[in-house]
Amino acid sequence: MQLLKALWALAGAAICCFLIFVIHSQFLKEGQLAAGTCEIVTLDRDSSQPRRTIARQTARCACKKGQIAGTTRARPACVDARIIKTKQWCEMLPCLEGEGCDLLINKSGWTCTQPGGRIKTTTASLFSLI
Repeated sequence: MQLLKALWALAGAAICCFLIFVIHSQFLKEGQLAAGTCEIVTLDRDSSQPRRTIARQTARCACKKGQIAGTTRARPACVDARIIKTKQWCEMLPCLEGEGCDLLINKSGWTCTQPGGRIKTTTASLFSLI
């Protein structure tokens, strides 16, 4: 008798898990991002110039209220919208661990300086801020 009760309990738990999965999949349809997350849509690299690589990256983000798409630790991320509006790029921690961040003079982007002296420059385009 107790085995039958245990089987019914397991069957009920399995049905509940399945229903939660179905409900969740209805809210988060294929192609939609969870709130507060980003994904890279395109990444193009141009190494045609010696000692210089130009990379263009497009990300798609589903940011929460008060946030906007930005960069954290060299990855697309949702950041506080105030950082973008004031162009204080280094506040979003765009560089990798151990790299130094500096604003460009005209605040159009930032540089990440590696310990060995290599400098990566990032400029924010108007399109990326929309």
